[in-house]
Amino acid sequence: MEAIVYNKEGKKSGSVNLPENVFGVQWNDALMHQVVTSMQSNARQRIAHTKGRGDVRGGGRKPWRQKGTGRARHGSIRSPIWRGGGVTHGPRREKNYTRTIPKGIRAKALFMALSQKLKDNEVIFVDSFGISAPKTALAKKTLTALSKAGFPRMGKQKNAALVAIPAKENAVTKSFRNIGNVSCMLVSDLNPLAVLSNSYVVIENPDVALPVLGARGKK
Repeated sequence: MEAIVYNKEGKKSGSVNLPENVFGVQWNDALMHQVVTSMQSNARQRIAHTKGRGDVRGGGRKPWRQKGTGRARHGSIRSPIWRGGGVTHGPRREKNYTRTIPKGIRAKALFMALSQKLKDNEVIFVDSFGISAPKTALAKKTLTALSKAGFPRMGKQKNAALVAIPAKENAVTKSFRNIGNVSCMLVSDLNPLAVLSNSYVVIENPDVALPVLGARGKK
């Protein structure tokens, strides 16, 4: 497998051989659904919290005697059927939504997402962004050049691109983070949810990035 490598001006600067085990993985709906829903569950914050009948204040005294009043029997005014009472089966902060995702399954899901993106012509390889100091204008200029090179959805639409860099570069990260529809992360941190949530995946310096990706499948 071979892919075109572009420069920051959006012109072809060469090509790169892609590993079959990363960009040639067959799509599996069930596996991808399992991994994505598990990641969403792991990111879920336990904020909503309701009080049960044992948590609300009051209700220690029996409202009225058990028999002889002609009314239904009740033990507490904080019963869920009373106004101001506890909530039945409501959300609780104690609930644990986390799911375990095996590393091999997570890596395979990532490779499936990248393979599908490549098949749809949504993976872009750039030799270097050439950003030595934080400059959002340079980042926007590169994205505009890539858009004119045959990737039209790199424009103003939501979640236009995910920029993946092989090593930590503060200048590149700071340049792209000011663009609202673009996100930036390390190649080693790529995950299927982030890949599928963006229209394009832009990978810088594929000669260094591809071995990092390949190592993900060996862990």
